[in-house]
Amino acid sequence: MNTAFLFDLDGTLVDSVYNHVRAWHLALREEGIELSVWRIHRKIGMSGGLFTHQLLREVGREIDKETIDRLRKRHAEKFVELSEDVAPLPGAVKLLKELTRLELPWAIATSGRMETARSNLESVGVDPDKAVVVTRDQVKYAKPDPDLFVEAARRLGTTTTGSYVIGDSIWDMIAAARCGALGIGLLSGGYGRDELERSGAIRVYDDPADLLVHLDEIAPRTRD
Repeated sequence: MNTAFLFDLDGTLVDSVYNHVRAWHLALREEGIELSVWRIHRKIGMSGGLFTHQLLREVGREIDKETIDRLRKRHAEKFVELSEDVAPLPGAVKLLKELTRLELPWAIATSGRMETARSNLESVGVDPDKAVVVTRDQVKYAKPDPDLFVEAARRLGTTTTGSYVIGDSIWDMIAAARCGALGIGLLSGGYGRDELERSGAIRVYDDPADLLVHLDEIAPRTRD
């Protein structure tokens, strides 16, 4: 089976983590929930439903499904408003092009739904109708469950076993371990090297540009 490169999106290929943090902060405030932004940042990367439950558990407030749905909707709306000029992370576009040139299969698997992912995909030149892109609304569970990466590998015609999961959060690394993939951490989403390594990352790089420079450390050889 082919070794696949399975990428997270926010904080991994696109510089959008803090847009998500701000969007959640505004959505929560509308519900009368004041939460420090650093607490929100620690949950970015996991599924929206689990994210909301964990945050509200921290503030000791019960919440019904209607409120959760409203929070998710307002977060998406706020994120779109904040992300008109979202930029790809350094080296992201070149990295994907180089993998394509080397004929190494790659896919994007994000805990975001297509409503928030579309503009980010456009910023790195990825057409979800042509590339393999798996979003939250296409699987049963999102990170830290491995469903997104398992489905992305399946669509590439391979498996997660021995493939790479490239992400910026501990939730990516935990999901990688759960499906037998090798976790590659990036510092571009705000998590520290030690955190990523403790969560299972076998290698940690600064950002996509740094990974591209060191691609020969992990990429299978496709040419002599």
